[in-house]
Amino acid sequence: MIHQEITKRKSISLLTDTDWHQRTIQLIVGILMLVLYFWIGTGILNLMSNLPHILKDGWANVAEHIIIDVVLILAVLELIRILQSYLAVGRVKVTFILDVALVVLIGELIGLWYKAYTLTAVGLHISVIAVLTLLRIVSIRFSPDAVD
Repeated sequence: MIHQEITKRKSISLLTDTDWHQRTIQLIVGILMLVLYFWIGTGILNLMSNLPHILKDGWANVAEHIIIDVVLILAVLELIRILQSYLAVGRVKVTFILDVALVVLIGELIGLWYKAYTLTAVGLHISVIAVLTLLRIVSIRFSPDAVD
């Protein structure tokens, strides 16, 4: 009788146990990180394949693609940093998300240099970058993990 009750409670707790959920999330995040590593590898190969075109097309034409590729690789590295912190801590820090947003927006601002841009577009990019920078400073200053 007691053994049946223990078995019944154990089967109920298996349905509500979060261990399988955590392992599933870890598996999905691990697969996502592998995909991002593959993406970084192809980005680096693409970057290296663009280098010989400098001699043919000239520096100014290829520099845009090289700079944008490098910024995208940095953004993907920041995404991997977010995933690693999630696996280690079990949550995502706001500063990591702001880092990715800043890297991507700075890359977009650099990309505007090589395109026809308006003063409004540049001003909008700079203002968003300034706001995100302020948010990052505030999030670090008032973080619960901050040591006084």
